[in-house]
Amino acid sequence: MRTAQKAKEWDDGFLFVANHTILDFLNTKPVLGGEPVELLSDAHALERWLIVSKFARSSKTKSLLRSWRSSPEAAAFVEELVAFRERLRSAVVRIEGSSLPSDSFLAEVNSLLLRYPSYSFLNTTDGKIRRETFFEPRQPADFWAPIIDATANLLSEPDISRLRKCESCVIHFFDTSKKGSRRWCSMNICGNKLKVAAYQKRRRIEAANSPA
Repeated sequence: MRTAQKAKEWDDGFLFVANHTILDFLNTKPVLGGEPVELLSDAHALERWLIVSKFARSSKTKSLLRSWRSSPEAAAFVEELVAFRERLRSAVVRIEGSSLPSDSFLAEVNSLLLRYPSYSFLNTTDGKIRRETFFEPRQPADFWAPIIDATANLLSEPDISRLRKCESCVIHFFDTSKKGSRRWCSMNICGNKLKVAAYQKRRRIEAANSPA
């Protein structure tokens, strides 16, 4: 599922600049202050991310997340999910290098798709037929369903060549620019910094080449 870039790049402590939900998930371990920071540090943090990323929409689902917050099942799910995120990172890096993800990773995704399938139904809204996802989790691990579905959507994206890594940091994004020329995660975060650095480099070259 590709998502439009939000006006707010940070929402409840999480970064949303990737134009794709599962890449926003991948970006939950950014480098801040020169050090990698784990944003999905516990089940409470994951609860917040699931809500702001729109994976948890209904009041019933949000209530279930609150009730699971301190459970061993939720803690185990967070651990499994973070480990999966790093395997996903390796797959994304391979794609960015014009290679396919490993067979073992694709087999893992297929296994999770079978174990946690996503369901949808058709609904009529404002005179239009819309396809909506049906999701009623009964345990923390059920959140594999929307996450692995979004992963599969990314991996099968027709324009997968638009998958990029920021030239200045560890953030990955899906380039939706018209020319496909986006180079950084965000103008506010890295774009201005790179432009200033390029300007200063040009000035140094000009100064070195100018007559004394």
